[in-house]
Amino acid sequence: MGNVITRSKALTAASANCICASQTPGAAGNMLINGAAATSGVATLDSARRVLFTFAADESGHNFVVYGTNSGGNAIQEAVAGTTAGTVATNLDFKTVTRISISAQATGAITVGTNTVGSMAWQSVDLMRQPINIGFQVVVAGTVNYTVEYTQQDVNALAVGAFPTVFATSIASKTDAEVGTFTTPIAYFRVTINSGTGTVTLTYEQAGP
Repeated sequence: MGNVITRSKALTAASANCICASQTPGAAGNMLINGAAATSGVATLDSARRVLFTFAADESGHNFVVYGTNSGGNAIQEAVAGTTAGTVATNLDFKTVTRISISAQATGAITVGTNTVGSMAWQSVDLMRQPINIGFQVVVAGTVNYTVEYTQQDVNALAVGAFPTVFATSIASKTDAEVGTFTTPIAYFRVTINSGTGTVTLTYEQAGP
């Protein structure tokens, strides 16, 4: 049998401006990272999580790039397209944000912060163990909504700023403890918190010699 592995994750409450306080950039360049989570121009978040842009006006046609690190301390970046007044979030999870660029003068005020979403780091599958048999459980403490996800892509082989195609399992939008299995080949899996400030703990084991 394989080793039993345990991972836990929790998110603090969302904050729409913890990375960048409200500002209206007057030209292309870098936004000021001056929110409550920022120190000396670097925002450090409670846990790796999605970055949320809130636009007071129509920023369609303006492009933003978020630079920072993931939960493992590796440099990551993601391009985000501006949209009409409202919000848009990254697909990648950032533990730190070191720079945010804007491609042109902003139309209106912009804040950058976090939403309620964040994912555990991807857990790898040993494809040398055949057949694929992984048993797992997710235990909840407090109030939290979560989904167990997987991908068939090699997340370590993606281009900078790219993200894999992600599929939800049948354990989706759950609020209590659940157990499940993977019995067909997958490459990686993870737990994503959709909302709440409780803790999810994933414990899993892969069978095989």
